[in-house]
Amino acid sequence: MLALIQRVSEARVEVNGTVVDSIGKGVLVFLCVLKGDREEDLDYTARKVANLRIFEDTEGRMNHSLIDLGLEALVVSQFTLAARTRKGNRPSFDDAEAPERARQMYEAFVSKLNNLGIKTAQGVFGAMMKVHLINDGPVTIMVDSREKRRS
Repeated sequence: MLALIQRVSEARVEVNGTVVDSIGKGVLVFLCVLKGDREEDLDYTARKVANLRIFEDTEGRMNHSLIDLGLEALVVSQFTLAARTRKGNRPSFDDAEAPERARQMYEAFVSKLNNLGIKTAQGVFGAMMKVHLINDGPVTIMVDSREKRRS
């Protein structure tokens, strides 16, 4: 499972010109479910997003998490993070999970964040979305649950 995390001052998602959800200060998470992802990938990624210390303390050091500060998350499905660009110029998405299972894992991920105490907004799975954000920093971090399995 891949989660591209962006620290934001605010973010929102629009579908067909209508805002479907938004957050204030927190993180925008682009989530990609990969073939072979399991429950442990969900747990690891949700815990990492909730506890990642990417917010500054009074001394300007990244020392606080979403949980510490009671901030929000906006989760957007993003299968294109699975793109392979090694051969040719057209990306291959063969590593992305099939849509129905990916939807189930996406929804489970949102539930896990909520259960960890994170107020969570979301995009519309599979929809063509316009994502608006004000990147705070900018701070952008990739979390790959497969790294946990390899260690």
